[in-house]
Amino acid sequence: MRLILIMERTVGTVRRRAWLMAAVTVAAVSVVPAAVAQAATQRQDVVASFYPLAYAAERVGGNRVDVANLTPAGAEPHDLELTPKQIDQLLDADLVLDLGRNFQPAVEKASEQRDGPTVKLLDVLPVKTGGKTVDEDDPEALDPHVWLDPVLMGDIVTHVQRALARADPPGRATYRRNADAFRAELAALDTRFSEGLADCDRKLIVTAHESFGHLARRYGLQQEGVAGLSPDAEPDPKRLADLADLVERNGVTVVFTEELVSPRIADTLAREAGVRTDVLDPLEGLSASKQQRGATYTSVMSTNLAKLRDALGCR
Repeated sequence: MRLILIMERTVGTVRRRAWLMAAVTVAAVSVVPAAVAQAATQRQDVVASFYPLAYAAERVGGNRVDVANLTPAGAEPHDLELTPKQIDQLLDADLVLDLGRNFQPAVEKASEQRDGPTVKLLDVLPVKTGGKTVDEDDPEALDPHVWLDPVLMGDIVTHVQRALARADPPGRATYRRNADAFRAELAALDTRFSEGLADCDRKLIVTAHESFGHLARRYGLQQEGVAGLSPDAEPDPKRLADLADLVERNGVTVVFTEELVSPRIADTLAREAGVRTDVLDPLEGLSASKQQRGATYTSVMSTNLAKLRDALGCR
């Protein structure tokens, strides 16, 4: 009788231990996928000061990043003022992308308070700054519109890739793969510009303000801005008369305006010179309507190329 009781207790103990081990195993199995899932869905918070940098971050980061663009759709990035919410967002971000050199002073001032990494692209791109900063009132100031040159945009992509890889080492392979794909797209765009602008009747483009200098130098064009580097500056009557004479002497057929800048002065010049106007997009930001239509950096640049070819009489 005692032997039977001992055997029953032993069997019961074994069963209880087996049940406990099974429960622990199930719990461990359920915890591991949860931890893996959490790690897989943890995304880097990236804050970009305006559209071209935000788009580069989205393309390179893919599903490993959440990108916030500080400049609202259709707004002029030069004049951006940050809200308290945007400042908090900038301070808490894993990575901030900014042009620097006084392009958006409010962003630069807030970035100085950060502990995390901030990439100031104008300081690392292969462009000669000469110690200059962006100053719309100075005709000799630094031209910040580097993103309109597809080659320099490729350099921006490379620096975004490196910054993301430093901030998120497990995503290094993803960032490299995405960056390679975008750089190939930009190289193809550069080829289209090079070939599309190689054989033209004219080389002079007249624009609302001098935002296409980097693009013009890359493809052998000459740019003349109605308002210099500042989109808000108004030329005096003598300047307009000189431009009208320049347009006539060079056989210019189009004066280019911009979506985010009033076309009034460019329209006046076009009327005086007897030519038409068209919109050339400097891609400082996409309007809400363009975003709804699915426009991207590459599609807008392709449209710019078609308009340049038409205006310059290219074959």
